[in-house]
Amino acid sequence: MELGQTTPKVSRSTAIRSGTTLIAVAAQLEMHFFQLSIAPKEFNNSEEAMSIFPRACVMKLGAATGFIVALSVAGPAGAGSPKVGDPPEASNMRLVGFNDLQGRSAYQPTIHHQGNRWIAYIGHHGGTDDIPKPLNRMNGQPEFNGTSIVDVTDPAHPVYLRHLPGQEGTYESGGAQMTRVCDGKDLPKGDPNAVYLLRTFGGAAHEIWNVADPANPTLVVRLNGLKDTHKSWWECSTGIAFLVSGVPSWRIRRMTEVYDLSDPTKPVKIREFGLPGQEPGSTGRVPTELHGMISTGPSGNRVYFGYGTNKGGILQIVDREKLLNGPKAPTPENLRYPVIGEMEMSPLNGAHTTYPLGKMTIPEFAKDKFASERDMVMIVDEALINECQPGEARQMVWFVDATVEAKPMVVSSYSVDEASGDFCTRGGRFGSHSSNESMAPVFFRKIAFVTWFNAGVRAIDIRDPYHPKEIGYFIPAITEATDKRCIKVEGRDVCKVAIQSNNVETDDRGYVYVVDRAGTGLHIIEMTGPARAIAGLLN
Repeated sequence: MELGQTTPKVSRSTAIRSGTTLIAVAAQLEMHFFQLSIAPKEFNNSEEAMSIFPRACVMKLGAATGFIVALSVAGPAGAGSPKVGDPPEASNMRLVGFNDLQGRSAYQPTIHHQGNRWIAYIGHHGGTDDIPKPLNRMNGQPEFNGTSIVDVTDPAHPVYLRHLPGQEGTYESGGAQMTRVCDGKDLPKGDPNAVYLLRTFGGAAHEIWNVADPANPTLVVRLNGLKDTHKSWWECSTGIAFLVSGVPSWRIRRMTEVYDLSDPTKPVKIREFGLPGQEPGSTGRVPTELHGMISTGPSGNRVYFGYGTNKGGILQIVDREKLLNGPKAPTPENLRYPVIGEMEMSPLNGAHTTYPLGKMTIPEFAKDKFASERDMVMIVDEALINECQPGEARQMVWFVDATVEAKPMVVSSYSVDEASGDFCTRGGRFGSHSSNESMAPVFFRKIAFVTWFNAGVRAIDIRDPYHPKEIGYFIPAITEATDKRCIKVEGRDVCKVAIQSNNVETDDRGYVYVVDRAGTGLHIIEMTGPARAIAGLLN
């Protein structure tokens, strides 16, 4: 079997019945070994809905240890939840490098080409009740989770440069989950010698740091006074930032603040924005809260907002120019003014990520004289509940034809085959979470990468968005640092250790960066085999 060749998907039970073993599979594979140093780790990665859903139960797994992980292109290995020492599972994807991120639960990675270096800025959730301040091994001090800064210029040997502590607190109430980065030379009024990191500071504030020297960041400004934050967007060419915030006077935990950050030292607030019924002074039912947005900038003149996480999702398509320059008082009429179209999803599914793919020629319609080109948006839900338990439907990926912007409609979907890995019983969450958001040509409109918690990261061929298909996956191996996840069975916590691939991003070179919510670390991956050819990457 060639490295990168797709391994047929078989369930664990099928593998056992057929007598398939790791030894038999490994005999056919080229093995790749990485020495991993794992720090002591305890994390409970709580969710946005912790007031509704029970927290994951987390148990200490032990002290720091080193071990060898054998990487193979293999299907699920053995019955039950994964074990420390099991290899990663992969098809058409290969591990290139790894960093344990000091065992901190990770959320958003942003990969920035900084001079002749590539730097990863990785946001973290807060710590746990047991370990609110994990050890920073660089200075020997316990620190509240914040932002990890990692040099990934050599993806096979990432170098941890700095941990920048975040807000005091645990789970969703602490840390610094979100990161975006702009060069000062690209911002209209930025310092050309500066590189600016926009990050959240727990739920209390947004911060801008100068990371021109990524090992020695300096604080530029903090925007205080919020009750929550989350997945924001920053246009480097204009400086316009769409910040997911919780302004105290609004009736909802998360809405939008629009800022002009073209001069990061002098932030200018433009307006507040949300769904009618969320604004101050309104009455009646409060619509579902914002999760995040993606702007296409002045050229595309659209901002795609996603509301809801795992239920009651809404895709909102907004005229960017009208949003920035239209009437700004948060009245129902003014909030509706820039809206071009909205699509309410099923009450069973959310809209975590709304990723605009732009105009794409649909292969089946290529010979049609009318409407062969369609304007497409990919929506990713977020699963919140462990082991497919009651209270949540399967969270998936949806492809929306928004050619007629006032009437967008779902035309296709993608989901991981649960039986291919017995994922509902592996432990932790199984379902979609987040996609890459880079629009660099290497993967844009060709391959989308979506994290699937215990099913790792999935590579989806989206060249025909009416018929998306999986072309690869990578499920990292668990380590001594990986947290346990629990469900209640007859009133008792029943816990398993499972990977929880959380967020993913790509760089212009074609590397894929996956971070783990259960504290396993950062995995740097590349495509192999026929999937690599789709992106036009050389072998």
